[in-house]
Amino acid sequence: MAHFVLEYSDNLGQDQQSIQDLFKALHQAAEDTKLFPLKGIRSRAYCCEQYRMADGNPEHGFAHLQVLLGAGRTMQEKQGAADLFFDVFTKHFSEHHDKHGIALSFEMKELESVLKFNKNNIQDYL
Repeated sequence: MAHFVLEYSDNLGQDQQSIQDLFKALHQAAEDTKLFPLKGIRSRAYCCEQYRMADGNPEHGFAHLQVLLGAGRTMQEKQGAADLFFDVFTKHFSEHHDKHGIALSFEMKELESVLKFNKNNIQDYL
């Protein structure tokens, strides 16, 4: 399980194709680590229309990427994956970073659960 959850301000010039390009790169990075089964990799994005950054300058933007993982990987494996994901994420927004104020943030959380339910037949369609 690797779930990518992106939250970003609407002034970053992200259209559907741009977000899909980011997700494609993140999914490829996850596959490249050999730590995450393809059927469990998922992404979703939320564009924020209501926000305020610092001094209120409307050109300031933000993007936050949260990665949710199932348990069972070593800290070294998680660190390697996090470094790779953060690199993909920051490269995606580099053009905006070079021209405007932007806050990029990243967090990876390992989900520890007592109860967890899954029903997944994606592998039947791969």
